[in-house]
Amino acid sequence: MSPKREPARERQLVQQPVSNSCSDSGSPGPAPEGMVVKAYGGYFYVRAGDRVVECTVRGRLKKEKKEILVGDRVRFSEVDSLRGVIEEVLPRKTRLVRPPVANVDQAVIVSAVSNPDPDFKLIDRLLAIAESESLEILICFNKVDLVTSYRADKISRPYRAAGYRVLKTSAKAGAGIRRLSRALAGRVSVFAGASGVGKSALLNAVQPGFRLKTGETSRKLERGRHTTRHVELLQLDSGGLVADTPGFSRVSLGGIAPEELGLFFPEIRRFVGQCRFTGCMHDREPQCAVKEAVARGEIHETRYNHYLEFLYEVTHLARLQREGRSIDKDSTFDSFQ
Repeated sequence: MSPKREPARERQLVQQPVSNSCSDSGSPGPAPEGMVVKAYGGYFYVRAGDRVVECTVRGRLKKEKKEILVGDRVRFSEVDSLRGVIEEVLPRKTRLVRPPVANVDQAVIVSAVSNPDPDFKLIDRLLAIAESESLEILICFNKVDLVTSYRADKISRPYRAAGYRVLKTSAKAGAGIRRLSRALAGRVSVFAGASGVGKSALLNAVQPGFRLKTGETSRKLERGRHTTRHVELLQLDSGGLVADTPGFSRVSLGGIAPEELGLFFPEIRRFVGQCRFTGCMHDREPQCAVKEAVARGEIHETRYNHYLEFLYEVTHLARLQREGRSIDKDSTFDSFQ
């Protein structure tokens, strides 16, 4: 696999190396450490071993406007066994923008195979963004109980061919749940996908004790009602942590450079360096190894067409940025259903 250049910009589903540490040299002795698993109403809930401590933030950190996200590792002083004060935010290894979570290892891209039908362009957007930041990726095609095995295989085939890990699941029937549970073990994972695809239902199936709220898909609009209103890291019995987050209907590719985009499609990345022209964008150039692979059926045509659409989008955004012009909201902001 060709080396990928690490972009430094923030965007949806973005991981960044961040140093967000602030020491408290005045604290007597080492403070206990934990991970923020929930933030609500000005309180931060920190898991430290087998307990969760409700913490406020030291005034000094508020004054310095230190950002604290779910997923942050922190040091805190104890008021009592269940209450504390956050004294220090430890350095992060990753930072997601939408959803706002720190220290994520894995992106689980969830799509239904029916009700609603798969949004392949959204899937490919989420994959490109996760690829651009070197997150581990798992694709989960849910609700396979609603379609034939042939249909489920046909939907997932292009992604298996591209080299992705793919699971076919049914939260209702229990299909694929054990494999999903094993894939989540020992990792901090974030679920991403459109509303109504069954993210909360899958998590409930993995660990019934979560009892997360689920919503049916509107028959009139075939859109899932939002059932997740805040970000929370949930502890799995397997030792992993998972964030259940609101569904995305659209995400921006702003910040990905046009010349980088092909690196974030694994099936295109395989042909880097094989085109006639150095710096080939795999669009209108002659003797392009990628286009030849598409013609031979080695790269799925729909995936390639999405690459072209994204290429035009990021080229347009890059031009606007160079010219110092404002960027169209429809091209750069999430639109939640």
